[in-house]
Amino acid sequence: MDFSFFTSFSIGLIIFILFFLALVIQLIYYLGFFGRFAFYKKKELTVNTPPASIIICARNEEDNLIEFLPLIFAQDYPDFEVVVVNDCSFDNTADILEELEYKHSNLKVVTIKESQNHAHGKKIALMMGIKGATHEHLLLTDADCKPNSKDWLFNMMQHFTNETEIVLGYGAYEKQKGFLNKIIRFDTFMIALQYLSFSLAGKTYMGIGRNLAYKKSLFFKVKGFASHYHIDSGDDDLFVNEAATKQNSKIEVSIDSITISRVKKTYKDWFRQKSRHLTTFKQYNSASKIRLLILSMSQYFFYLFFITLLIIQFAPIIVLSLFALRLLVQIVIFNKSMKLLVEKDLLFLVPIIELMLMVLYPLITISNIFVKKNQWK
Repeated sequence: MDFSFFTSFSIGLIIFILFFLALVIQLIYYLGFFGRFAFYKKKELTVNTPPASIIICARNEEDNLIEFLPLIFAQDYPDFEVVVVNDCSFDNTADILEELEYKHSNLKVVTIKESQNHAHGKKIALMMGIKGATHEHLLLTDADCKPNSKDWLFNMMQHFTNETEIVLGYGAYEKQKGFLNKIIRFDTFMIALQYLSFSLAGKTYMGIGRNLAYKKSLFFKVKGFASHYHIDSGDDDLFVNEAATKQNSKIEVSIDSITISRVKKTYKDWFRQKSRHLTTFKQYNSASKIRLLILSMSQYFFYLFFITLLIIQFAPIIVLSLFALRLLVQIVIFNKSMKLLVEKDLLFLVPIIELMLMVLYPLITISNIFVKKNQWK
């Protein structure tokens, strides 16, 4: 008697069960977590305008400072200062900041001079800016970022209360022509969808330094960057991962609160940027790593088992229907979320870019083993 049919059927059934389990996990993340953000509606808040310090670290950023600092000073807010850390610049940054000091009494410049005996990353510059800040409430952004409106500072600050110590914002990248631009923006959107959704679920694990607010007292309470000072990156995500609790974090994603940054022009530059950012993952707390690993691995297994089942032609109609179910849920969640974050032009590229990133992320991770890490600027 030929048992080959039963053997192949059994193998196919096992693969199908694993495929179905991966699908269930994916749906739990999409409906249980990402759905929180997709259908998020901002609650009415009492007007809250505490004195604030906007902190910007700049190394050779003369062009960006000329273009973007006027938008920072134009914020419609009663009491704020702008702290710019001139971190060892050798272009005209110092001269530009000196001119701006005459025009804006609320500009404070902190200067770090190059040392032949000690090289440092962005964390030192940011720490100097925080120490030099006058106010308790801090809003961080980068020199190559611009606020989307004059109400950026107001929208970020209004969430602060006695309990709320961290406010997570969205830092978008400028829209340009080309497929690389769409890959970068989709990757940024996916990262934001994850950290904003998890924060709404009381599991805040990261933020991005292009648009992040927290209290100065919190920074010193957790001893700043002491626990991860040895890592070049992590001034934003590792700090939030350590300092956030279920009660002390809020999100802000109105259109007026978004920042927009310069985008990388070449795959090489983007690879280098992603390579630096991915080095921080292993420093996350265990719960954060487990949640993110389950999400990522279930995605890979879902596609792996889907392709395998199609090749062996095991219940193709059922398999395709389940694939279509995930895609439908994904499109609904992405459509609502992209509308909130003003990224709807990416919607119809979701399946293509998702697969591309699934290939690129392992390559970037592997490259971190062999490529020497570069500093923040």
